[in-house]
Amino acid sequence: MTEPRLKSEIRAAAHLRRAQAAGAFAVIARRGDPDAGAIAVKVYIGARRARLFVEARDDQGNAAWRDPFDGAVDEAVVDRYLDRERRFDSDLWIIEIEDREGRGFLE
Repeated sequence: MTEPRLKSEIRAAAHLRRAQAAGAFAVIARRGDPDAGAIAVKVYIGARRARLFVEARDDQGNAAWRDPFDGAVDEAVVDRYLDRERRFDSDLWIIEIEDREGRGFLE
């Protein structure tokens, strides 16, 4: 059985507050569907490098975060990935965080 889900709008706002409370700069770069949009978190770590975390579901249907690149890559690679995802999923939320430690502030 899957766990109950909060609205995307609430989850995105909470994510933003967690990052900002830890001293990182964070913004909602793209607003998706307020109720059920997926969330992607881009973390800029400096020197044109970034990490990406996207929401997914595990085998039991529970929320999980995955890193499609398994670590930091050129920021342009992340941006191209997000452009493709945005065209595919109009409900997608994108949160951008600037944190030299590469923290995604994931739940």
